[in-house]
Amino acid sequence: MPNRHITDQQVIRYMTSRFDNHTRAAAAAIAGFSERSARRIDKDPRFPSQKKQPRTWRTRRDPLADVWPQVLEMVKISGIMAVTIFEELQDELGTDAVPDSVRRTMERRIAKWRALHGEDKEVFFPQRHDPGRQALSDFTVADSLNVTIAGEAFPHRLYHFRLAHSGWEHARVILGGESFSAVAEGLQDALWNLGGVPREHRTDSLSAAFKNLNRDAQLDFTKRYNDLCRHYGMQATRNNPGVAHENGSVEAANGHLKTRLDQRLRRRESRDFDSLEAYRAFVASICNRHNARQNELVTAERLTLKSLPKRRTTDFTTVTAKVTANSTINVDRVVYSVPSRLIGHTLEVHLFDDRLDCFHGPDLVMTMPRVRADRTRTHAIDYRHLIASLRRKPQAIRYLVYREALFPRAAYARAWTALDTALPPRDACRAIVGLLVIAATNEACEIALAARLDTTLDAGRLPNLANLESEFAPKTPTANDVTIPPPDLASYNRLLPSTCEVRS
Repeated sequence: MPNRHITDQQVIRYMTSRFDNHTRAAAAAIAGFSERSARRIDKDPRFPSQKKQPRTWRTRRDPLADVWPQVLEMVKISGIMAVTIFEELQDELGTDAVPDSVRRTMERRIAKWRALHGEDKEVFFPQRHDPGRQALSDFTVADSLNVTIAGEAFPHRLYHFRLAHSGWEHARVILGGESFSAVAEGLQDALWNLGGVPREHRTDSLSAAFKNLNRDAQLDFTKRYNDLCRHYGMQATRNNPGVAHENGSVEAANGHLKTRLDQRLRRRESRDFDSLEAYRAFVASICNRHNARQNELVTAERLTLKSLPKRRTTDFTTVTAKVTANSTINVDRVVYSVPSRLIGHTLEVHLFDDRLDCFHGPDLVMTMPRVRADRTRTHAIDYRHLIASLRRKPQAIRYLVYREALFPRAAYARAWTALDTALPPRDACRAIVGLLVIAATNEACEIALAARLDTTLDAGRLPNLANLESEFAPKTPTANDVTIPPPDLASYNRLLPSTCEVRS
């Protein structure tokens, strides 16, 4: 056809027709060009694309001709971006010499130069995941899920365990940061739920777990982690620091897990849970649903796993703490209250991710929720531990260091502010301690009394301790008069003949 270039496809069609014994004229007609063009193709059978010569001349002046030498100097800097080079040149030479219109031209030119003359790039090598060989663990921040517990914001992490071959996964809600107790609890829960042990366990460099630890503590962490893996017969491996893609089989899965959780939360139409246990059950259900879809692969991989040991191993950190005269212990920058009968004794504290188990010798004396401290010390005070002493010394509450932490609910703090403002200091102290004495009866009383205090304060009145004591204090059962009739001695006499009868 006139004014149209012959394409490679036309040449192929022409040659095919000639191979089928068509004449030159017929083959040219089939291909859609003239017999003269066919004659030219017979003399030079190369495709048109092979005959095209690259253009070596420019149709307009090169807009980068004046600045390209400076671009070459900067482009050799490792990691520098093309947009950074462009902005640097604009700052140095001005927008007249380097207008915005040449930015894309410069980016394309730099990309081409790097493809021909730049540094070698890192190669990603695809790996084969054999059944039962490798499991991976990682921590991922889950604050973006916006979960709340009983209406309170709940920032947290997830410990995520995954088998590389089948994709079986386990997730555990972590309240604090990356620590040995978090790794040990999460890993052991995963292995016992799985019912077997892979040959290798891989993590990242655990740099967050080493944060703020001295060298001795870091070595202790490493030793305990290696002992944990040795107990289960797993080889402990880590990827290189800062190279997350080496743990890619779980890094990418972190995002998939949080997406599944987010979608189910949207379906649930509420991100609030009554308790931490309820939220943990929700996360476990999401993992179970995912594992059920991989059932065939998981079943096959379970056959290749090693057997579990006879028991779990240590999944906590042990610290010792002496109970001070204040009836408190200091653990991980947090001051916890304990029963005053323990003053002067030394406790062995098993520090889990979410709780503290306190032992006196072999005896477990108490368990309490773990509290996290950022950079400053904080207090976790249970007023029930101190209320007996406060009842004897109520004036101590006025300047108590941890007074605000002593109040179990916001209503009691409000009541203290109102009482301290309206009453003389001694009366205010006695009143607030009296309210705490009532609340210490039981948890239901504490909640009901807090609601009554809020109602009273909202009405602009002060709490009346006497009235509240009569309403909430436990009622002492009254003794009933019991009349005991005198014994009937005659009834005893009637028994004597039978007991004294002489048998012949």
